[in-house]
Amino acid sequence: MFTTDAWLALSVIAGCLVALIFSRRPPDMILCGGVVLLLLFGVLSPKEALAGMANEGMVTVGVLFIVAQALSETGVVSWISLNVLGRPKSTRLAQFRLMAPVAAFSSILNNTPVVAMMIPAVRDWAKRNNLPVSQLMIPLSYAAIVGGTCTLVGTSTNLVVNGMMLDNLPGQSLGMFDLAWVGLPCAALVIAFTIITSRYLLPTSNGKAERFGDTRQYIVEMLVEPHSPMIGQSIEQAGLRQLPAMFLIEIVRDERLMTVVSPKEILMDGDRLIFAGDVRSVVDLKNFHGLRLAEDQAFKLGDNNLSRCLVEVVISPNFPHLGRVIREMRFRNNYGAAIIAISRNGEQLKGRIGDLELEPGDTLLLEAYEDFVPNQRYSRDFLLVSAIENSRPVRHERRSRAGIIMVAMVLVVAIGWLSMLKAAFLAAGLMVATGCIRAADARRSVDWQILLVIAASIALGGSLESTGAASVIAQSIVGLAAGSPMATLAAIFVVTTLFSAVISNLAAAVIVFPIALAASQQLDVSMLPFAVTLMMAASASFATPIGYQTNLMVYGPGDYRFSDFFKIGIPLTVIVGVATVLIAPIIWPF
Repeated sequence: MFTTDAWLALSVIAGCLVALIFSRRPPDMILCGGVVLLLLFGVLSPKEALAGMANEGMVTVGVLFIVAQALSETGVVSWISLNVLGRPKSTRLAQFRLMAPVAAFSSILNNTPVVAMMIPAVRDWAKRNNLPVSQLMIPLSYAAIVGGTCTLVGTSTNLVVNGMMLDNLPGQSLGMFDLAWVGLPCAALVIAFTIITSRYLLPTSNGKAERFGDTRQYIVEMLVEPHSPMIGQSIEQAGLRQLPAMFLIEIVRDERLMTVVSPKEILMDGDRLIFAGDVRSVVDLKNFHGLRLAEDQAFKLGDNNLSRCLVEVVISPNFPHLGRVIREMRFRNNYGAAIIAISRNGEQLKGRIGDLELEPGDTLLLEAYEDFVPNQRYSRDFLLVSAIENSRPVRHERRSRAGIIMVAMVLVVAIGWLSMLKAAFLAAGLMVATGCIRAADARRSVDWQILLVIAASIALGGSLESTGAASVIAQSIVGLAAGSPMATLAAIFVVTTLFSAVISNLAAAVIVFPIALAASQQLDVSMLPFAVTLMMAASASFATPIGYQTNLMVYGPGDYRFSDFFKIGIPLTVIVGVATVLIAPIIWPF
């Protein structure tokens, strides 16, 4: 029977789930509100309410945000999106090219760092190939989840359940790849179902950052550097053809102007590429490895680029250099900034930037030091001065060391030398110490909203355990199986997936394991099919964002609502459940 505290815990959790589905309130506000209510009712002690803040998984995710940001700022993310994910011709092909390798990686690696590494890469990849990012983030998480079900080391839950098997039934355990008999078919089904149905079940947005368009069109001139990896590649192969809101309009080669540029045109050393596009695309273009600003006034490579950013200014009628061409006005000497692009009333300006004359109302995109904005904010020369967020140059020269740190982090965890938390802390510290990311940027990179959601979810889930509600629910559902091994197996899957949707999958497995063990002994059948079903069910957390860490990690970047996970996650859970219950008794007979 349920106690009063158990009823209170169930009521508050149910209310939170309803609010998450139907309310537009932020999930962290809803879940933290639920924790506060349970604290006020006395269901949770202060220590239990704050337990999530000290949870190892939550802290690991927070530290991995720093590692992922360092990978982005050093160009590792761009390299992955360009060279690993390729250039798909459709969204469905993109989903396959993403999900298959991610599932393979997650079968032998912890899926949390895999997803943390891939989120910025997928965002960049979607932008380069004009793909809706919301069609890729949930598939990324689901691929990581099902990949972990293919091997014993795929998730910590598998290892814990196998360890409990050894403790209670010596001699009955699973080998490294035994789970693949069930995991591989389930992974194939999840990938196929997601690719086929995501067009109808997932939103088609480009995330929060791209929700509003930019009508300003800038002209920017880039130079192909000596020894650039782009030399010898076509425009299309170099990734310069399908840039979002950015078009290559002209090439200047040996003083010869090419106004019709074929995507098959081969790039050569010294080519000057003239693009037209919006401000965010100019930022992306400037970060291409092997391209640099073509204007002589631009900052030299030896300058300290860590404190540089992009700034937009609007020329006022009082600007002292009106009517003069840009190359003659010594803009850098006068203002400590370099003009890298220009926009004029949405017109597509012709010719090189250095040969243009400035007019009142022109919008300039400048590369400047961070003190430019406060120094020029009230200048009579400019009507408006505004810094562009996340516009510092990519530190390509540190790409190799950032990549080595990332690979080392993954390997030491896979080998078992360090826990995921320790490896993440070490990697984040090395990223800061080696200059891959500044300490200030590391602090800003942490998404505190996601961390609050994780911490609050852990506290709410803990209330089900501490009040005994979880055990009562589990025993009741399994009791409905009425002595049938197959029905009991299905009941074990159902109760485990229900718990893993609101508490951690590891906690769900630990709670249900003794019930599954007792059921197998009562039926006088092998525990192995029950253990495998328990492992699969604990990982089949597709239906809610709070059910699995990777779902929470893609929740914000994909700009999803809680109901988006319901639409595609519930049928996926049913598919995996049916496949598991049918296959497990065949491989491991009762």
